[in-house]
Amino acid sequence: MARSNRRQGARRGIPRRHSPSSHARALEHRSSDYSTAPLASEDRPSPAVVYPRGVSPRVLEDSGPWMRFRVWFARQARYSPARLALIVFVMLIAFITSLLALPIATASTERAPFIDILFTAISAVCVTGLTVVDTATYWSPFGQSVIALGIFIGGLGVVTLATILGYAVSRQLGLTQRMLATVETKSSGMGQLTALLKAVIFTSLSAQIVLTFAFLPRFITLGHDTLVESFFHAMFMAISVFNNAGFVILSGGLTPYHNDWWMLGPIILGTFVGAIGFPVILDLSQHWRTPSKWALHTKLTLSTYILLTFFGTITLAITEWTNPSTLGDLDVSSKLLNALLGGVNARSSGLSALDVGQMRPQTHFIQDVLMMIGGGSVSTAGGIKVTTFVVLLLAAAAEARGDRDIEVFGRRISHGVLRLAVAVTLMGSLLVGLSTVILLSLTGYTLDVVLFESISAFATVGLSTGITPALPALAKYVLAALMFAGRTGTMTLAAALALRDRPRAIRFPAEAPLIG
Repeated sequence: MARSNRRQGARRGIPRRHSPSSHARALEHRSSDYSTAPLASEDRPSPAVVYPRGVSPRVLEDSGPWMRFRVWFARQARYSPARLALIVFVMLIAFITSLLALPIATASTERAPFIDILFTAISAVCVTGLTVVDTATYWSPFGQSVIALGIFIGGLGVVTLATILGYAVSRQLGLTQRMLATVETKSSGMGQLTALLKAVIFTSLSAQIVLTFAFLPRFITLGHDTLVESFFHAMFMAISVFNNAGFVILSGGLTPYHNDWWMLGPIILGTFVGAIGFPVILDLSQHWRTPSKWALHTKLTLSTYILLTFFGTITLAITEWTNPSTLGDLDVSSKLLNALLGGVNARSSGLSALDVGQMRPQTHFIQDVLMMIGGGSVSTAGGIKVTTFVVLLLAAAAEARGDRDIEVFGRRISHGVLRLAVAVTLMGSLLVGLSTVILLSLTGYTLDVVLFESISAFATVGLSTGITPALPALAKYVLAALMFAGRTGTMTLAAALALRDRPRAIRFPAEAPLIG
């Protein structure tokens, strides 16, 4: 009788419950390095407590704070990796803030105001570059070293950093954490996660070492007192450039070097490498001889990034060519150099040899668009990312042609990716719009200037019209929160939404509302 009922249920389309196979249970057992023990509860069963290998409840009772921290960290790494990433980032900001609060961090050996300390720490860890004080003169060599440390660690990325720390504690990556990292890095399989982490660290260190020695001869010629001082300046610049941070410890910034190809050339190249993203670098290193084997993410990122670079370069040259406060008084070679730098820095680094505050309104608007787009996914750049932007364009083009699918480079982009792109873009636009309204209420600046500053903070670019140091304290807190949200928000939102894709046995009837 029971067998007959099961057959009838199968004919009616009723889904059957399957128990996990022995192979699936073995895979889950191998993918995790934790033992579980249920917690007693009077009302309802509570989630299982996760213990690292070799740790039992009895051992935990007799252990110290460090073991309890490991257990808590292991639980978060398994069940809430996105939340863990945010917690780790907050802890890093708190650590950098505490170091900058020391009297030896300032050139005057006096403790800096808390708002300046916190703003600088968030700007460094979020690799933004917006500053409320002059980095070259206000902070001591110790303070500048702390800023460089925050830039270096922050440039590795939120999810990457949390994954590394989770692996250090548990000695093995859990299945949920692997899934999150796979979604975030756009890799084709979980097996590439280890290779990606190695590529992140190796690429980051190698690129910054190469940039350091590329800058070193130029800094030696600047007449520093010692070779150590020249090396320190070159290393700081290399860290800032590759991580697209926008910090400069040169007196007068980059303005005195507006015609210096030796200084600005490595900035352009280093910004490009840091902004295309670690998955693209890994893919190129593996298939650099066979472009046909490049992943779709690599093709979209490179093509869109290069096209936007040319667009930014040409438009900045057109709008600022005759502006006497920017490109107008420069020779042709310097104009082209700064236009190319502007085409790159508006979407990531924020390093500029021109006075951004003196640019024309149409230039500010174009840079607003470029900053909002940003660089590549899982890179040191910010913004909504170039792949998000191009997916929206491809969707609009497919709709205009009447195509059912979004197709590019011989591949079809799923509608789930499109929904994710829309969500990320809307969230970013909402944050920028809300922050702009608040800043307009707190200050007396015009909309174009405030909007430029807000987008620069959210996209972690660091370009400024010069109003940031003069903002009231509450407005600085708003920009600081916007920098943090811009660096962590879109990344964790994309990963969290991607993991919430759940199948449904029952779907409502479809109906199309009017659009447009």
